Amino acid sequence: MLLSSVRTAIFCSCKSAGKGFQHSSRSPQLRHWLVKRGQSTITAEAGASSALAAATVPNVATNRILGRWLLGCSGLVVGAVVLGGVTRLTESGLSMVDWHLVREMRPPQSQVEWEAEFSKYQQFPEFKVMNHDMTLPEFKFIFYMEWGHRMWGRLVGLAYILPTAYFWKKGYFSRSMKGKVLGLCGFVFFQGLLGWYMVKSGLEEKPESYDVPRVSQYRLSAHLGSALLLYCASLWTGLTLLRPVHKLVETKRLMQLRRFAKGTGGLVFLTALSGAFVAGLDAGLVYNSFPKMGDRWIPDDLLAFSPTLKNFFENPTTVQFDHRILAISSLTVITGLYLFSRRMMLPRRAKIAISLLTAMAYGQVALGISTLLLYVPTPLAAVHQSGSVALLSLAIWVLAELRKMPK
Repeated sequence: MLLSSVRTAIFCSCKSAGKGFQHSSRSPQLRHWLVKRGQSTITAEAGASSALAAATVPNVATNRILGRWLLGCSGLVVGAVVLGGVTRLTESGLSMVDWHLVREMRPPQSQVEWEAEFSKYQQFPEFKVMNHDMTLPEFKFIFYMEWGHRMWGRLVGLAYILPTAYFWKKGYFSRSMKGKVLGLCGFVFFQGLLGWYMVKSGLEEKPESYDVPRVSQYRLSAHLGSALLLYCASLWTGLTLLRPVHKLVETKRLMQLRRFAKGTGGLVFLTALSGAFVAGLDAGLVYNSFPKMGDRWIPDDLLAFSPTLKNFFENPTTVQFDHRILAISSLTVITGLYLFSRRMMLPRRAKIAISLLTAMAYGQVALGISTLLLYVPTPLAAVHQSGSVALLSLAIWVLAELRKMPK
């Protein structure tokens, strides 16, 4: 009996407490407090999520920054290539006979300093053989051309190295990007050393040679080739960071177009590199007629050197002939790429890239023929050299637009 009474009392007390809680929960003050507390919790959680997302790098925003930086660096490399070409065309590259990383950043200031620099230049073959009647004002012109090229090279180095250190510290680089940027920075150092190695070849005394003093065409080609590789790598990486991949259906024709575009890019690069041999040997001055070389399709002295392989790198006639063949082959292949792509459904950007590549190829061949027929005037030759870089840039753009989706 007593146990039953206790159980009844506990049940009634719990029921009364439940009603009291329901009544109190209906009060406006308590409801407002609960809502406000819930909103604060949600806001705090959202803020924490935003902070976490901001702290997660790299992301789309940082990739955009890195892409623009690399495109800017590739533009500076183009400037170095063009300025180097003008330096070569004005025969200014051997005017600075010393190489100091920091000290040569300050050019001569006084008359005494200029005369001392000119005196050093007079001790080397280029002055003794070619420029023995050169005046000090004429020396200043070629000196400033080479000095500007070297200072531009240092600017390129700083544009790669300083942002790399900053972005690395900020955590902008993924694991794969760290390897890429280290490779690019290492290539910048290699490019500078290769430039001095090239200049050194033109300062050496060669008593057994009766040719005019010039840098080795092998070293010149290596110097230009490494600059073009640095440019291509920077441009490709920048474009892949900035441009989203097209969601293309993987068909047999698309894979054929990709292979076609890769082969085209390789041929364009090889043609540009062969231009360095033409410049290094002054081969553009050998036969100034087109389409024939003189009055013949195949000149008599095409294989005048022995062994035969030597002609392809040291015989000016063969070097010019090879450059002509490569240029016409590039034009033919690019035209074929354009016609092949017209029969396919491609994104608009890809079609524009291929069309611009084709137009630039015809313009570049016209520039080359004009440069040849006019006996290689410096302004036109500089434009032609710049056109080779523009053509290579468009070939890389085409490859970037046709690249596969990452797995």
